[in-house]
Amino acid sequence: MKKIVLTTDFSENAWNAIFNALKMYAEVECRFYLLHAYTPSAINMLGAKSQQRLGVIYDSLSKYSEKELDEMYRYFQIHHKNPKHSFTTISKANTLEDAVKDFVLKKDIDIIIMGTQGATGAKEVFLGSNTVKVINTIKNVPILTMPEGFNFQRLNTLLFATDFASPYKKNELEPILELSKLWKASIEIIHVAVEFNLNDHQEANKEILKDRLSGLDFHFKNIPFEVNISKSIDLYLENKDSCILGLIRHHHTFWEKVIGEAVVKKIAFHSNIPVIFLPQ
Repeated sequence: MKKIVLTTDFSENAWNAIFNALKMYAEVECRFYLLHAYTPSAINMLGAKSQQRLGVIYDSLSKYSEKELDEMYRYFQIHHKNPKHSFTTISKANTLEDAVKDFVLKKDIDIIIMGTQGATGAKEVFLGSNTVKVINTIKNVPILTMPEGFNFQRLNTLLFATDFASPYKKNELEPILELSKLWKASIEIIHVAVEFNLNDHQEANKEILKDRLSGLDFHFKNIPFEVNISKSIDLYLENKDSCILGLIRHHHTFWEKVIGEAVVKKIAFHSNIPVIFLPQ
């Protein structure tokens, strides 16, 4: 049975991500863990004059969390009749990233699925993102992010962005291989670069990748570098539909060192399609 964490803050965006996850894994036996994490806001913390006051805040947040999760659970028991799916609710007094990290370790979770909301400029810097914090904290479990308003219907193509700079470990690509088989989707390996001549090391890694994808429908595509990595990918995706983008996080540290582009953060914030961040 596949074990999936669905994070929620009870927002419309979180509900949308959950519904998409249920459709994506409709034919897979899954136990879904609906996880909500809560901490007092900065204002409440500043106004707390005693441990008693802080205790009241936590008690209130705890009751709210459990009430909302109970309502979610009842909703799925009534309205989600897929016999392959079961649900468990988890309420944690912690930051989201630490709550997810602790739970993943205890339950041997297969994948984490989260909603994202786009942010730009000062808002992006000021607010940060719970999704990005989880991506940066959880290194050994795949994380699938669902953009705001996305409506999953089917999966035709899995796009895998890579520069062939690092070898591909045996189980590293398993999440996208699984989805490819599940939806009979093709895999398109996209390489963003200024020039596309591969050195011997990259050629060797490309051959390893071919071996990892043996038996599946896959092909390679070169994408010209435009302004930055995320922009280049965005331009290419404009004419694509019914697809998911896959990234191995540590494969993109080269660009971050050379041009200061935080590839993972930009794509997590701005992608219009689901993105699966593969474990490293």
